[in-house]
Amino acid sequence: MTTTLLKDPPISKQLAKNLKRNFIEHIIEVILMLAALVSSFITLAIVYILVTEAAGFFKDVSIVEFLTSKKWSPLFEDAHYGILPLVSGTLTTSLVALTIAIPIGTISAIYLSEFASHKIRESVKPVLELLVGVPTVVFGYFALLFVTPLLQKLYPELPTFNMLGPGIVMGVMIIPYIASVAEDAMRAVPMNMREGSYAMGATKFQTAIRVVTPAATSGIIAAYILGISRAVGETMVVAIAAGQQPTFTFNPLEGAATITAYIVQVALGDLPHGSVGYQSIFAAGMVLFVITFIFNILGHLTRKRFAERY
Repeated sequence: MTTTLLKDPPISKQLAKNLKRNFIEHIIEVILMLAALVSSFITLAIVYILVTEAAGFFKDVSIVEFLTSKKWSPLFEDAHYGILPLVSGTLTTSLVALTIAIPIGTISAIYLSEFASHKIRESVKPVLELLVGVPTVVFGYFALLFVTPLLQKLYPELPTFNMLGPGIVMGVMIIPYIASVAEDAMRAVPMNMREGSYAMGATKFQTAIRVVTPAATSGIIAAYILGISRAVGETMVVAIAAGQQPTFTFNPLEGAATITAYIVQVALGDLPHGSVGYQSIFAAGMVLFVITFIFNILGHLTRKRFAERY
């Protein structure tokens, strides 16, 4: 009596190919997940460092004084730790920048998306990208040596270090970010919406303003959020051209220090690690993080609201 050995049927070439493809896709998914986890880990690590170092600062400094006092002189013998002068300088320069960047960036996006020819669009966008690549220190000296003297011809009493000049230059820096992101959002609007508007007798301008722009509002607000974050976090332009004197003022014609400029000033100094003066940069950085976080949350809620509407 013979015994018949049962053998597994051979795997077809197509099945082997599918198994190999599924294995590769699984590996890619794992790599992408690890990349996302690394990004999240870095963000949490930054927050952890800020919180732990700031906690050491607030053991020696009252948080009430820190948030309410209008005098900031942590490097002097008679030290004061009121963050309001740095906050006012940061918000003022950012407001000046956004006043320049948001209108011009939005108008540029509308023109590139709805009116510019393909040749013009392909010529202008690389120029905008080139502007993004210019080092910020160059913009800082441009604000100090060109824009400020130009403004002094209009305002003879304008000091050399002021918030108006660097604010304007920061606005020029932010324009490419807003224009590029907003233009991409407008070009993503379906063409049938434009054709429907034309069929109703609307002009190209009316279609761009009343149809395309509202439909792309979610993406446009995302561009504004990016611009706000860029303005609040700018360092070298304000450090070079706005001055290092922490003064509580919202007048752009005066000089002031910003949070980022102070962090640079201390980071380049000789303060020992662990001292109150050194830890103050982490407390200031925590305030900057909270300000940026609040703007991002408000922008996200606004964007979500418009996305649901349209």
